Amino acid sequence: MKKQQRLQIILNEINIHNRVLLTDLAVILNVSMDTVRRDIKELDDVKSLRKVHGGAVSNGFNIYSGRNREIYELENKTVIAKKGVSLLKNGDVVLISGGSTNIELAKLIPKNMNLTFFTPSLPMAIELLNNVSENDEVIFIGGKLSRSSQLATGASSIFILSEIKADICFLGTGWIDVNEGITAIDWEITQMKKAMIKASKKLVSLTISEKLNTHNKFKICNINCLTSLVTELSPDDKLLKEYHHKNIEIL
Repeated sequence: MKKQQRLQIILNEINIHNRVLLTDLAVILNVSMDTVRRDIKELDDVKSLRKVHGGAVSNGFNIYSGRNREIYELENKTVIAKKGVSLLKNGDVVLISGGSTNIELAKLIPKNMNLTFFTPSLPMAIELLNNVSENDEVIFIGGKLSRSSQLATGASSIFILSEIKADICFLGTGWIDVNEGITAIDWEITQMKKAMIKASKKLVSLTISEKLNTHNKFKICNINCLTSLVTELSPDDKLLKEYHHKNIEIL
């Protein structure tokens, strides 16, 4: 495979999933780890992505990366966010993780709903503070911050979640598959998201359709744990047919 082809595949993976591991890219590209490291460094040098320990993240993944924040599929993510807002009810306690689509949701929160937000995501907490009404509350769930995701993890954050029962959870989703469920590449983040699911009455995934039918190493939950799946597609799109069969609300 030619170098430019490799670089484009890496960028595609980054754009869709926001974060990738060197080990996964080596398998996808069928090249050595050294080759992947060189490719990632080259893309980092021209600021096409941001190199982190063990992999890379998109420029749009973290809102304070010191780089131009380009949001992949922004128009579709805005469509998804507008659909997601329709699931909120007055007085809801909302548990929300990070992710570029969830960030777009935070920008559209209505000002008159008296909502209470809990989030373990530092970028999300800041976004909410900048956008929600003064009548809404924003509570940051603290813990050890993951450098790559800026998400609190570890025992202290999971303990806080054990004392919460949110009305609705908007779970940032990197990989989702009708058979494999929702998966992730990081073990600690997987445990954090499992705790978020346990702490919520309803589980919602806001995801662009390119993430459908993809999976990774660590399982967060089965697909039937989802209450609602929100994409930019029409609910009757053939790509969503198998998800309908799992009795998930499709928006």
